[in-house]
Amino acid sequence: MTESDIYRTQNLGNRIYFGERGALLIVDFVNGFNDARVLGGGNIPDAIAHTKSLLKNARDRGLPVVFTRIVYEPGSANVGAFAKKIPSLTALTEDNPASHVIDELAPQPGEYVLRKTQASAFFGTDLASWLQWRRIDTLLVTGCTTSGCVRASVIDAASHNFRTIVIRDCVGDRAIAPHEANLFDMDQKYADVVSIADAKDWMFSGDVGGAGR
Repeated sequence: MTESDIYRTQNLGNRIYFGERGALLIVDFVNGFNDARVLGGGNIPDAIAHTKSLLKNARDRGLPVVFTRIVYEPGSANVGAFAKKIPSLTALTEDNPASHVIDELAPQPGEYVLRKTQASAFFGTDLASWLQWRRIDTLLVTGCTTSGCVRASVIDAASHNFRTIVIRDCVGDRAIAPHEANLFDMDQKYADVVSIADAKDWMFSGDVGGAGR
């Protein structure tokens, strides 16, 4: 039995599909993750370029938009196991430009910039309630890294029963092997992995941004 046979036999990889009300989550597309000398590399710049296009469409359609930043206190007062494993994260303080959303995706008034200290955008934050208040059922996920904060956020989104949609063109990682492996795994277990074209088709299919107006 091949690996593909195993997945089919166990009935993995079913589709969850788009719902009726969408929001766009942009995970950690900050200056530090857009710089291979700091925390970036790989195909992250390509993912940012695609996300710029998707973000414009989301704004045109009135979808709520959430950006995440990893932000620690100066002196590492709120550092935990995540930053202990990756000590360079502790440099991402509020005032460090490396922790700021890149200029190409600069948040606009009314868009939520969420600070976090863990991999998941949901852990220890109000993201779930923020989305629920806006009657969101579909979360479009972009950002980096695919194998890290994107994956953690996707698993928690599914755990909160959001229809979780990962935009393949709009997520990136500093290494391609974990990027591809995690896209495959998320598509089998937690989310639908779709192209940017599919996401845009859905955005323009109806009043999918109405909850954010």
